[in-house]
Amino acid sequence: MISACLLNEEDDTLAIVPIKTTEPLPSDVIWLDVNQPDEEERSWLEALLVEDVPEEDEMDDIESSSRFRVGPDGVHILSLFPQRISNETHGVNMSFTMRKNLLISFREDDISIVRLLRYYIRHNKVDIRSALDILVKLQELKVDQLSDLIEDAYSTLEETSDQITDEQHVDETLEELVNQEELNSQILQALHDTRRALRFIRKTFGSSLEDRQIRILDEVLTDIESILPHTSFISNKINFQLEASMGYTNQKQNSIIKIFSVAAVVFMPPTWIASVYGMNFKTMPELDWYLGYPLSIGMMILSAAITYFFFRKKGWL
Repeated sequence: MISACLLNEEDDTLAIVPIKTTEPLPSDVIWLDVNQPDEEERSWLEALLVEDVPEEDEMDDIESSSRFRVGPDGVHILSLFPQRISNETHGVNMSFTMRKNLLISFREDDISIVRLLRYYIRHNKVDIRSALDILVKLQELKVDQLSDLIEDAYSTLEETSDQITDEQHVDETLEELVNQEELNSQILQALHDTRRALRFIRKTFGSSLEDRQIRILDEVLTDIESILPHTSFISNKINFQLEASMGYTNQKQNSIIKIFSVAAVVFMPPTWIASVYGMNFKTMPELDWYLGYPLSIGMMILSAAITYFFFRKKGWL
């Protein structure tokens, strides 16, 4: 599917319309958003571009050093966007090609940030005057979303901190902490990728950038620098809670093992007494004694009780 953002230069109004491959490209388009194109749309785009339309596998396999480059048909930027589905977050690569005042974006997934920008455009909630404004705005919205994800991570970690010593939710807590560690890794990766993209934009379009665009780029870069320490703090907090949870679980297991160990020691003297009188030797004076049986039982109970109270006095129970 291909949609276009049209800019009316007379009143600076924006409109989003679907694009049909059988019709010519409107002259006032500043953004072509390509989402999961079919073969017909790919052929139409390849006629429009000098280079081939990127495939999803190709975007995922591009090395870090080639994510930002200047090609024969414009400036190419491959940017990582966080995509959250239920409680899972994964990174989705989105490819941009900037040629003059036309931004062409390619994606193989329904990215929430793109939907948000399209919503803002339809309701005139953004100040967009060029294709470069759209590219910068997408990066700005991405950083805002990453900030929201960090706030959610703080809230989740506050909840898991109260459940570390809750035996009924140990498995759920460990699973949530592992998910939060993965989320934090995705946030950190997206922040580094966005910082590189913004620096590349400023360097590549330096002479053509307006003052307001430079100001926005600087503000977003400052936001990234202020957010990055939070990812380190969250990572440390997750690791602490994981270690605390595992330590508490080990402590509970050690307590159970200690009980079995003490029980074995407590019953060791009675076992010895029973073993002695269980031997089948002919010469055993107690075998013919009338009080031999109750005495042996009493010795077993007394030896176990003495061992038990000795352990209690030492604080081992």
